[in-house]
Amino acid sequence: EILKIAASLESASEHPIAKAVVEAGKKEKIKLEKISKFKILRGRGVEAFIKSRKVVIGNRKLMEQERINISKIDKKMQELENQGKTVMCVAVNKKIFGIIAVADTLKEDSKEAISELKELGFKTIMITGDNERTAKAIAKLIGINDILADVLPEEKVEKVKELQKNGMVAFVGDGINDAPALKQANVGIAMGTGTDIAIESGDIILARGNLIGVVQAISLSKATFKKI
Repeated sequence: EILKIAASLESASEHPIAKAVVEAGKKEKIKLEKISKFKILRGRGVEAFIKSRKVVIGNRKLMEQERINISKIDKKMQELENQGKTVMCVAVNKKIFGIIAVADTLKEDSKEAISELKELGFKTIMITGDNERTAKAIAKLIGINDILADVLPEEKVEKVKELQKNGMVAFVGDGINDAPALKQANVGIAMGTGTDIAIESGDIILARGNLIGVVQAISLSKATFKKI
């Protein structure tokens, strides 16, 4: 029932998390409900009506704003977040109905790429909309020490501007929300497997979508300068 409600709402969204929820619904052969008054709440979640029931799906921020009590499920949410999962609360008519956890699969070469970037003398920082607990768990897995968590989509550009006060910034991204930050950075590096708008905004496109391509781009640039 939780998945049925969630997949019905998320079917109207283009977000990668939404697609994962809809995909899970398809696997369970769930028949989706009709929804109305669908709204995307940027950086927080979504809301819509199923018949006369108001459904909201999203993060802690959204639950706080909607004044929905999550104390009963808070411990379970923390457990999942500590495993590096993004937790979404499903609430119906201001009451918690259930939670869904979604996990990013790490790219195989991420750890190696971060390690090589550090060896080259670069400082690596992760910028994410996820909360600090989830962000720390993922950062630990790949060897990133600095994180900027709970960053709303429109705040990414401001964070890049702040970092630029201390020197040059290369920004790596693949989503719609990354496009302005890719433009703002001294060097925008877009994943070739990402969204069209991110690819259009990047100075460098990593065709295979692997993070090790960042290291290769730097090495190639240095070799080019050496030749010049």
